[in-house]
Parts: sequence; structure tokens; C-alpha cells
Amino acid sequence: MPLDVEKIRKDFPILGTTANGKPLVYLDSAATSQKPRQVINAVSKHYRKNNANIHRGVYKLAEEATSQYIKSKEQVAKFIGADSYRSIVYFRSTTEAINAVARAWGDVNVDKGDHILITEMEHHSNIVPWQMLAKRKGAILDYVKLSGSKFLDMEDYKSKLTSKPKMVAFAHVSNVLGTINDAATITKLAHEAGAAVLVDAAQAVPHMPVDVSEIDADFYTFSGHKMLGPTGVGVLYGNEEILEGMAPFHGGGDMIRTVDFQEATWNELPWKFEAGTQNIEGAIGFAAAIKYLKKLGMENVREHEKALTLYALERLEQAGVTIFGPGREDIEKRGGVISFAMKGAHAHDIAQVLDSEGIAIRSGHHCAMPLVTRILNEPAVPRMSFYIYNTRAEIDAVVAAFGKVKEVLRLSA
Repeated sequence: MPLDVEKIRKDFPILGTTANGKPLVYLDSAATSQKPRQVINAVSKHYRKNNANIHRGVYKLAEEATSQYIKSKEQVAKFIGADSYRSIVYFRSTTEAINAVARAWGDVNVDKGDHILITEMEHHSNIVPWQMLAKRKGAILDYVKLSGSKFLDMEDYKSKLTSKPKMVAFAHVSNVLGTINDAATITKLAHEAGAAVLVDAAQAVPHMPVDVSEIDADFYTFSGHKMLGPTGVGVLYGNEEILEGMAPFHGGGDMIRTVDFQEATWNELPWKFEAGTQNIEGAIGFAAAIKYLKKLGMENVREHEKALTLYALERLEQAGVTIFGPGREDIEKRGGVISFAMKGAHAHDIAQVLDSEGIAIRSGHHCAMPLVTRILNEPAVPRMSFYIYNTRAEIDAVVAAFGKVKEVLRLSA
């Protein structure tokens, strides 16, 4: 069923504001999504009526806050097809979740000379923690090459699996190219080679139906702030058996069962990985975001973004700009992210001129510097990214504003 975008937009207060005196056109949801009233109200209600620390007090207010926090995890588990909230650990971000795995799992399971395999399309969050692990342990970090600067080269992947990597880590959806990787197949091949698997799903879970039981990765990570929720909530879904065998990444209050002067024992899952006071209001707001998305239906969210992306690719082609990533013929393999280039114009200049027209897009290397500078051979690229509240009219506004970009930057027609 098509989304009622005009009705949806009314739920987002910020979309009724202006930027530089122009109606705001927000096309940077891949960086962070906007928040509906339902999420804002859930956070506000918690502070007004249920604010207390969790897992500590036996008084009613603390018990209510704890109950809401646990219900948030239950919502997340159901949303991604996990069996239990015991497999859902909250961190500050996808980045911290990946770092936790690289430390708590990697330091124990990766030895000198072992291979770690990632891809050339990764976000820094799925590169740097593995670089750090490789340096700590004397391991070898390998990269799966890209085919045509669009898709993973599966033959290269299969070839590199012969090195028997201990870990395979990859993005479910590229934040630069928009490429949707076949997570289940990549995971299956990795497991057959004896590797553990981590999937960076920051650009997947907000935009399409996901079932972690079908993907079967050992670790699956994503962030609440990219799917209508507050910042400061990152999710690590982990195989329970593996999580049970891992030591905590952080130490402190709440993650313990007992503490003596020299020794401590750990709490049960998922709490042994959540030291200290958590982002309680963020988790409650995240639950409201998931409720909102479930009401829309993730199949409908995906179809809306697919139609918008197809339209945007067509309009950008007509405008004569260079488009990176899969084309219209591969729309089923592309998410709602489009990076592009305009001859003679720097990405930041394009973004600044568009900003003067009230249009918010991101420019830069998008925390994927090796991909942008080495594979795409660009110093930086502008990027548009779509979500449930975006319209064709907003895409038309971008293309129309290209005229001003050319005028201001004195580009040839």
C-alpha cells in the first residue's frame, strides 16, 4: 500500500520549518533521520512522568522505567526477527557496537597471522576497528574488491575466503553507493569457510524488511537515530551462544552479578554488556520509532524509497550529472542513497549553494574515504538520501537548483 506522504509529513515538526528563508528540503536521512511527534512525545513523557534509573530501585517509578526499557528491547527483537531480547545489546551507536565486537570477540578469537576480511565499500566504523584489531594481534586485514565500482566482486570474495578468515564484516547497504548486498549469501559462504560474520546494517534496518534469522549473521548492528529514533542508541544483535562466551566490553555498575575487592562476575544477557546508566529515554523513544515504522509497514517503506530513487536517478541523468552506484536497471539492488558529481564543481560548493535554496544534502567522503577517494577517484561527493517523508517535488527542487549551482560556480552549460 502506498505511503500517505503528506499525512506522514505532518508528524514531523521540523519539516514545517525553513532554512535560509526557504522551505526545508531534508535529503540527508542516511546521516540521521528526522523525528516524528510520536517519538518526541515519548521522550518528553518519560521525563515528565517516568524518569528514574533502571535496574536499581524497587520503588514504582524505577520499576516502570525498567519495564519500558525492557519493552524497548522486546520491540527491537521482534522488529528484526530475533528470538529474544537477550540477544539485543544497546550501545551508543553502530560504531560502538562494532568496536565492542572487535574488542570483546576479536581480542580472544583472532591471533597473529589470522585474516580479517572486509570490503572496499565499508564505512570507517567497519574499517578502523578491524585495522586496530589487526595491529593489536598481528593479523592480516583483507578487502573484497568491487566490480564496476557498484557491486561486490563475488569471485574475489570466494577467492579470499580460501585464506580462512576468522571474521567477515560487511555493510548490508552501502552509505555511498546505495548498493544492497546479498547478506544471507555472503554470510552463508563465510560460515562455510569457518568465519564469524558481522553485518553493518545501519543503512538497511531503517529502510527495508529485515529478518536476522534468515541472514544468520553472528552479529548484526544498526542505529536508532537513522530510523526516526533519538541519537545515542546503537543496537548489537548477537548470536546468544557467542554472546554468552564473550567477556564484557565495558566494566562498571549493572553489568555485574557480584563484585569483591579482586574479582567480579558478570550479569546475564544482555545486561553484562551494558555498564552504567544507559540512554533510557533514547531507548523509550526508539521503541516509539519502531512502533511508527511497523504501522507504516516496512514493505511499504521500501517501495516508497524505491520509487523515489528510480525517479531521482532519471532526473539526475537528465541533468547530466555523474551518478555513482547501481543504475535504474538494478533498482532492486539499490537503496535510497544517491551520490553524484558535477563536472567542475566541488561537492562542498554544490552543497552550500543548495543550502542557500533550503535544500539539505551531505557532501564529503561520508566516512568512507577509501571508497570515495581510491575507488570513485573523487576528493568528495554530494549525496542525497531519502526516507518516508520525502517527495518527488523535493527531487525536482534539487534538479531546479542545479541551475543556480552552475550560475554561482560559473560552470559551463
